[in-house]
Amino acid sequence: RTSDGNKEPTDLNALTDEYLRLAYHGLRAKDKSFNAVIKTDFDDALPEVNVVPQEIGRVLLNLLTNAFHAVDERKQKEPEGYEPRVRVKTRKKKNGLEIAVEDNGEGIPEDIRDKIFQPFFTTKPTGEGTGLGLSMSYDIVTKGHGGTLSVESQPEKTKFILILPM
Repeated sequence: RTSDGNKEPTDLNALTDEYLRLAYHGLRAKDKSFNAVIKTDFDDALPEVNVVPQEIGRVLLNLLTNAFHAVDERKQKEPEGYEPRVRVKTRKKKNGLEIAVEDNGEGIPEDIRDKIFQPFFTTKPTGEGTGLGLSMSYDIVTKGHGGTLSVESQPEKTKFILILPM
């Protein structure tokens, strides 16, 4: 899609759903054996919000692709008895509209959690990641839209929380 960079009233549920499908089918196209249980919990009363849809779409694509990679990595290590799950939730909060992307991968170790939004920081093997996805996403959300992007992680669970002001 072409973007003129202008903010426009956007249905976050529809945008989130669209990029969830894009991320999932993008991974399935590369790896036919990839599978994950996807749960969505969209707040039907979500008002439209003024955003640049292509930019927030890029952020969602990054967060969702990362979540699918995380559960796939864990599945490679634990082929028996592990069910890869990604959950996407939208909510209206006092401080804005929230999109949460949660996975049951291995989690992000505490010692690197504060570095993941820095440019060029990556945990992926050489040649597989640029380390720009999360830093770019962070800038789009915070500088471009006045929102917040944060992470909560523990072993076997990571949740990225994106909040956009109304």
